[in-house]
Amino acid sequence: MKRSISLLALFLILSGQAFAGGFQINEHSARAMAMSGAFTAVANDASAVWFNPAGIVQLDGTQFMAGATVIVPRTTFRGVSPDITEYSMQNQTFTPYNFYVTRKINSKFAIGFGANNPFGLGTKWDNNWVGRYIALNTEVQTFAFHFVAAYELAKGFSVSAGVSYAHGTVAISKAASLAPFAGDAKITLNGTGNSFAFNAGVLWKPTDKFSIGATYKSQYSFDFTGTATSQNPPQFNGKIPTGGIAANLTTPAGITIGTAFKPTSKLLLSFDYQWVGWSSYKKLEVTFNDVTNPLTGKPLVSSSPRNYSNTYILRFGAEYVLNNKISLRGGVLYDHSPVSDAYAEPTLPDANRFGFNGGIGYNITETVTIDLAYLYLRVDERTISTSKISYTSGNAPFNGVYNTYAHLVALDLSFRF
Repeated sequence: MKRSISLLALFLILSGQAFAGGFQINEHSARAMAMSGAFTAVANDASAVWFNPAGIVQLDGTQFMAGATVIVPRTTFRGVSPDITEYSMQNQTFTPYNFYVTRKINSKFAIGFGANNPFGLGTKWDNNWVGRYIALNTEVQTFAFHFVAAYELAKGFSVSAGVSYAHGTVAISKAASLAPFAGDAKITLNGTGNSFAFNAGVLWKPTDKFSIGATYKSQYSFDFTGTATSQNPPQFNGKIPTGGIAANLTTPAGITIGTAFKPTSKLLLSFDYQWVGWSSYKKLEVTFNDVTNPLTGKPLVSSSPRNYSNTYILRFGAEYVLNNKISLRGGVLYDHSPVSDAYAEPTLPDANRFGFNGGIGYNITETVTIDLAYLYLRVDERTISTSKISYTSGNAPFNGVYNTYAHLVALDLSFRF
């Protein structure tokens, strides 16, 4: 049992990162992405269902939007310090989708529905790399569905409320040393969970040239259940913890405040401040239902500290209407990481990020529009020298240098009836 508990502790170092800041997806519309996501005070197409549902009262009739984003991240790690050997994360491509529909019921009331992937992505490292005892493969997916309603309380002033349902899946694997015996075991955790959340929004347009908006999105609290499995030499069967598992993972609440200004009839400027409440993520506790703690006689519960901090994202966007067919867009963003140096690790090679955005909108007809956007995301080089993450049984710290960047391309098609 002592050997089993030791291997379990190593495994839990990995599993705590499943819903960290780097797995929060903010790209849910090509037009908004091209403007760096500064869309809270704009909210004048069907993607308002996500960005600020109070804006859907601006939309006449029935409107649809559907599309996807292609995300291609790249990460390297140099270390473990003082070694400077470079390891590359395996190339992966992710394609979160978005779908929105709105309906104007009368002059003051509108409803909307949306579906997207608010959290996701993953990391994959080679089986024999130096950090294999921390991370091999991690994949997180969430499928969320949003139901919203908005009402115009006074001319130019509207409010909204809504509820969301999300289904999440997690697949995580790492290696575990069998020392003093030769070889490694590979431990894999698979789990699923469901959660509800709510949202609220407000939009005020005192003039045609200026608007201000704000939204609140509550936490999702996922009660994951699943199984832990192990690939290991036969003589270790029953000595490595496997079987049913349970864990709660809570995503952060968020508040976004935005403004938009039209200095001319053709130019739109926007700014958003997005607060993300990651301080709610202090620790991760996992219960192994089929492993008994010899001290208590109850299922083994292991807790790992995370100690995330509240963080923020700054977004600046612009849109220029070139003519009645073409609109040009651009923007920049700064995304501050919630992860401290002590807990940064290869399951989530996260750091502060800068994003450089651009895109174009084309009106195919008066009722059909296609939007294309590109985002280059540059993550600050991060040198870790005070890691509390161990990569060996001797608790050696996983210090080194991370470098990450990503390319994102988004495409949406909109219809208005």
